[in-house]
Amino acid sequence: MCHRPDPDSFKQGVAEFFNQRVEYDHEGDLHPRLAQRLLDYADLQPGYKVLDVATGTGLVAIAAAQQVAPTGWVVGVDLSEGMLSQAKRKLEALQLFNVSLYLKDAETLNLPEACFDYVLCSSALAYLTDIPANLGRWYRALKPGGRVGLHGFSDQAFVASVVMRTVAQRYGVTLVFNQPTETEQQYRSLLTKANFTQIAIHTEQFGHYISLETAQQFWNPDSQNPLLHPLRQLSPAQLERAKQDYYAELAALETSEGIWNDISTFFVFGEKQT
Repeated sequence: MCHRPDPDSFKQGVAEFFNQRVEYDHEGDLHPRLAQRLLDYADLQPGYKVLDVATGTGLVAIAAAQQVAPTGWVVGVDLSEGMLSQAKRKLEALQLFNVSLYLKDAETLNLPEACFDYVLCSSALAYLTDIPANLGRWYRALKPGGRVGLHGFSDQAFVASVVMRTVAQRYGVTLVFNQPTETEQQYRSLLTKANFTQIAIHTEQFGHYISLETAQQFWNPDSQNPLLHPLRQLSPAQLERAKQDYYAELAALETSEGIWNDISTFFVFGEKQT
C-alpha cells in the first residue's frame, strides 16, 4: 500500500497537524533540548545570515538570532500558521528584531543563491517530501564555506514508532517515520551526493523509560499526524487486530522500569566548498 498521499495533500496535513499543537513548547523538553544541542554544535558567530527551515515556534531561530546579533539575521520558514503565531509572540516579548518569519513551503521557496552562512533544520526531516532535493537547494543558498546543520533519529528511535511500523508492515501498510535518515551512512551519502564536504556527525542518546500505557497511547490512526494516516487504509477489523498486535509487542518489551524509549539522535553538519 502507498505510504503517503500526494505531496500537496501530505503538506496540507502537516500544516493542519501543527496548527492544532498550541502547547507545542510545553509537550516535554525534548524539542527544546534538540534545538539547543543543534545550536551548540553549529557554533554560530555574530554577523551570520541564517536560514531556519521548518522554524516552528522559533526554538532554533530565536536562540540563533541572539547569537548572530547585532549584525546577523535569521529567516524562519514554516508551513504552519499556528506555529509561526507562537514564534511571533515570543519575538515580541523578547524585543528581537533580527528575525523574519514567513508562512511558506520551504520545499518550494525560491531561495537566493549564495546568501546564507548557515542553514539549520531541527525536528523536521520526517515531514519533508524530498530530502535530497532540499539538500541541493540549501547547498545553492549557502555562501561558499557556509554550512548546513540538521538532526534526525536512528532506526531504533522511539519505541512506539518502531513497533508500529513493524506491525503495520504485516498488514501491507508502510509507515515512514525516521527513514531515509536512520543511520550515519545514510546521512553521509545524502550530504555527499549534495556536494557537501567536511561532514561531521555527532550521536547522542536522549532516551528514557516510559510506561506501557504511555507507549500504547501512540496508537491513534485518527490522529491528525499525517505520518499515521496510512493506517486508515485498513478495515475496522484489520485495525483492531493490528492494534492488539501492537499492544502485545509493547507488553513483551516491558521491564520493571518500564519500556526503554530509545532516542538515538544524529546531529549532522556539512560544508559548501569554497
